Amino acid sequence: MTERNTAVADTDTTHPKTLKVALLGAGNVGAQVARILLDDADSLAARTGARLELVGIAVRNIDAPREVELPRELFTTDASALVRGADVVIELMGGLEPARTLILEAIEHGATVVTGNKALLAVDGPSLYEKADAAGVQLSYEAAVAGAIPILRPIRDSLAGDKITRVMGIVNGTTNFILDAMDTTGAEFADALAEATRLGYAEADPTADIEGHDAAAKGAILASLSFHTRFALEDVHCQGITQVTADDIAAAKDAGFVIKLLAIAEKLETADGGGPGVSVRVHPTLIPREHPLAAVHGAFNAVFIEAESAGELMFYGRGAGGTPTASAILGDVVSAARRMVLGGPGRTETTTGVLPVLGIDAVTTQYYIGLDAADQPGVLAKISALFAQNGVSIETMRQTVHRENDGHENGSAELRIVTHRASEAALAATVEAIKGLDIINSVTSVLRVEGV
Repeated sequence: MTERNTAVADTDTTHPKTLKVALLGAGNVGAQVARILLDDADSLAARTGARLELVGIAVRNIDAPREVELPRELFTTDASALVRGADVVIELMGGLEPARTLILEAIEHGATVVTGNKALLAVDGPSLYEKADAAGVQLSYEAAVAGAIPILRPIRDSLAGDKITRVMGIVNGTTNFILDAMDTTGAEFADALAEATRLGYAEADPTADIEGHDAAAKGAILASLSFHTRFALEDVHCQGITQVTADDIAAAKDAGFVIKLLAIAEKLETADGGGPGVSVRVHPTLIPREHPLAAVHGAFNAVFIEAESAGELMFYGRGAGGTPTASAILGDVVSAARRMVLGGPGRTETTTGVLPVLGIDAVTTQYYIGLDAADQPGVLAKISALFAQNGVSIETMRQTVHRENDGHENGSAELRIVTHRASEAALAATVEAIKGLDIINSVTSVLRVEGV
C-alpha cells in the first residue's frame, strides 16, 4: 500500500499536507471542477486539512474551445503519466475506454478516484469496486446519479441503519423535460424533443436518454447501494419514452395521472416462496398528480425512497449541468481528501449479501391500457371477461365513442382501462389475449401505474 493510502493527521496547520489532483476531461463539468479547484483553493484547504493542488488536466485536444479559461500549462494529452503522479484522480472523460483503463491505473498506483461515469459504473462497476477494495483506496461516484442532488451518500451513510424497500427516481433530465412539455403544452413527442435539443437539454444523438439507457445505468447504481448487492446494466429491464403519445399524456391527465420515466428498484418476495429478490426497471410510468414525483418539472431530477423506519423521503434538485454536477464531484473530493489526511482505508460501497435479480415478470403493479375497439353491443362484456379469465381486476374504464370518419362501419370506441394490482405476467398475458379479439382494432398504449 502506498504512502497516499496510509496518510495520517497533519498537525502542522501552518503548512498543511498537499494532495496532488489529476483531472481527466475538461468538458462542461470538468472545466467547472478545475475552476473551483483553482478559485477556491484556500477554502477547500480549510475544509479538508490539505491543499488540493491541481497538477494537470488530461484532454484529447489542448486547443479545443472551452467555456472556462484555464491555465494552458495545466493541459496535457498524456493521461497515463498524469494519473501515475496523482493522489486524487477525477475522471470526467465519460464512456468506457480509456476511462476504465485509467481508473484501474489510478487504483493500482494507490490514488483515490472520483468519477461521474455512470455508463462505466453500470457496465463494469462491480469489478472496479473489487479492485478499489483490494487496493484499500476510495472510489467515489456521487455525481454519477442525479447531478447535484446528494443521494448516494445519504443512501450509503444516513440510511445505513435502516432497510430500504423501494427507490423510484426521475434521474434523466432530458426525458423529464420532454414528458413535462407534452403534459403542460400538449406537444407531440417529436416537437418536445426538438425543443429540448434547441435548449441544450438533449444531445445531438438523444438515443441514450429517450430509450432509457442513461436512466437504466443510474438505476443499477441506486439498486446496488440501496440493497447492498452489486447490480449491472444488464440486470435492468429498460423501456424508453419514444412510444408515449400526446393522446397518452392527455388521457393520463384526464384520469388524474402524469407520465414520468422512472427508474425503480424494489425488494420483492418471490412468488414461489424462494425468498426475497430485487427488481430493477426503467419505463414510462403513470403516477397520481398528488404524488411528490409528479411535481418535478422541466429538466429537474428527484429520487423518492421508501424505508422501513424512515418512511418516505424525497431528494430533489438539478440533475445535470456543469456547475451543479461539479458540486457533487467536489463533495466527493473533499470527503476523500479528509479521509486521506486523517488516515484510514478507502471506502466504496457496502455489500452484505447477494440478492437475486428478479425479472419484470416478478413485479406486481397496475396497468393503464388504451384500446381502439369496435362500437357494438357486448364489447365491454367480452373485454371484462377476458380480464377475469387472466385473474386481473379492472379498477376504472372510460369509453369515448367515435362515429364519424374513423374508417369503421359502425364507428369505434376508445377505451382507457386502469387495472388493480396484479402480477406483471398476468397483465402481459391479458394484453396479448386482448390483441387477439376480433372486436379490438388496436392496442394503442400499455403503461404501468405506480404510487397509488
